[in-house]
Amino acid sequence: MFDSNPTAVLFPGQGSQTKDMRALVAAVRPDLLDAAIELIGEDPFPRVDESTRFAQPAILCASLASWTRLRGYVDPIAFAGHSLGEFSALAAAGAILDHDALRLVVLRGDHMATSGEASGGGTMLALLGASPDAAAELADRHGVSLANDNAPGQVVLSGSPDALDAAREDAEAQDLRALPLGVAGAFHSPQMQGAVGPFAAALREVTFQETDVPVVSCATAAPFADPAAELAEALVSPVRWRETMTALDDLGSEFYVDTGPGRVLAKLAPRCLRGASAVTAEALLEDIGARV
Repeated sequence: MFDSNPTAVLFPGQGSQTKDMRALVAAVRPDLLDAAIELIGEDPFPRVDESTRFAQPAILCASLASWTRLRGYVDPIAFAGHSLGEFSALAAAGAILDHDALRLVVLRGDHMATSGEASGGGTMLALLGASPDAAAELADRHGVSLANDNAPGQVVLSGSPDALDAAREDAEAQDLRALPLGVAGAFHSPQMQGAVGPFAAALREVTFQETDVPVVSCATAAPFADPAAELAEALVSPVRWRETMTALDDLGSEFYVDTGPGRVLAKLAPRCLRGASAVTAEALLEDIGARV
């Protein structure tokens, strides 16, 4: 272990993809790349922006490749993942095998895409500067869901494109910044209900092991107690990331490492916890290389 500060390792969700993540997976975890291609029937990385079917397994592979490089340099006291990132976190903690996590994520992405298409399609809208209460009022007025409470002043709505367009105009009339997100689905909303049953059945076929280090669920903001049930229900539950960070702080974490891809969670950490120290795995490994 390189850093003695109590550390939590964070795994991002959909929308965190980067152009270089395939190269990392090919170099560090070619077994995961080969398995993803076999499970999906093609390489998911060139198509990550098209559908959750491709984005989710690609991001999981990249996160686990990053964790493979990082493991041994940090000794985490806790793990957490943002939505999709929960599967990477559970795998990193030893609750589930990496290849089982990948298989589940391929199924998850497919079920979510199918459910969203059957529900008429949707997307997501970030509200910057909005409180959860203000976002909830907007959601109620326009028939959309409050999908993510990511940090103070960053809340995400989920629903049909037309409803979110109306919510965006309403938000801007209240001097709130509204930013459409480049995701192909109304995640963490009732549009995902059709995915819950079949995905729950798949989860029940997998054995989850007890972990030595807690993995905090972003849906409950508490350590996982029943991963199979909680991961299925999380499909239609809001992501409580701000509260998840508070739970990690309560567990004693003082330092946060965002495995990536990207640096979304490293940027959110100090917004959720004033003064929190957070880095990306890439930056930490560069620093370690310079110091040794």
